[in-house]
Amino acid sequence: MNRTATLKLPQYSGRNLTLGLVRGADTVRRRLQYPALGIALLLALWWWGGMVIANNPDTMAFASFAPGPTLVAFWDLVSTGAVWSPIESSLQRVGLGLVWAIAIGVPLGVAIGYFLQLRQLTHVPFQFLRMISPLAWMPIAVLAFATWDAAIIFLIAIAAVWPITYATAHGVQRIDPMWFKVGRNLGAGPYHTLRRIILPAIAQDVFAGIRLAVGVAWIVLVPAEYLGVTSGLGYAINDARDTLEYDKLAAIVLVIGIIGYLLDAICVRLIKRSSYREE
Repeated sequence: MNRTATLKLPQYSGRNLTLGLVRGADTVRRRLQYPALGIALLLALWWWGGMVIANNPDTMAFASFAPGPTLVAFWDLVSTGAVWSPIESSLQRVGLGLVWAIAIGVPLGVAIGYFLQLRQLTHVPFQFLRMISPLAWMPIAVLAFATWDAAIIFLIAIAAVWPITYATAHGVQRIDPMWFKVGRNLGAGPYHTLRRIILPAIAQDVFAGIRLAVGVAWIVLVPAEYLGVTSGLGYAINDARDTLEYDKLAAIVLVIGIIGYLLDAICVRLIKRSSYREE
């Protein structure tokens, strides 16, 4: 006797669907309520500060820093496309600086974390160099490099290399020594140890260091772009200040903050994806 197999699909009633939608909406609400509150408080503080500036005879010339004029100028920059070229120039400089910082910082961090003698040898010199403000290297960068762009990229790289280096070194130091012993017992050489043990184990630490480096690089970028260049967000701020376009200046500051937040959000996503633990 042949029996025909039947596939029973789950039946969803309208009531279950409604409950699912309500629960989903409640989850979204809980996730967004505090970020929305934080944004509202920031806007309220900004509005209050603009009102204080506008009502003070000594500072009323800077009333364009208030939210209203700033948002109008922001929309004008975006709609006319005037902001895209400075953004492109700044992101290109930050990107190149970070590439150099990663190319130097990750191998250096692996070496410092793995070799105790090298860590002891470099501790004092590296801490000394790390504590020097990146902008203090500005005169040296101008003399050492043939172009302004190269000098700016150097300043960004020297600011970003230290978080990456020490985050990577910390990740290597956290690796269980038993992993290396097991690898050696299985015949792993230096290359396979690096590829199969060290790099997978330190991925999250490296991305955490890159996240810190991105923040530092983005902060250093604006004053660095005061150096003789005629493009970039830092130059745009300087130009708006010189022409007394304070609403435009505040709008560019708003652009810098938005881009910085987006860059940080990308880094956070990379950190979560590189984690072998459930987040």
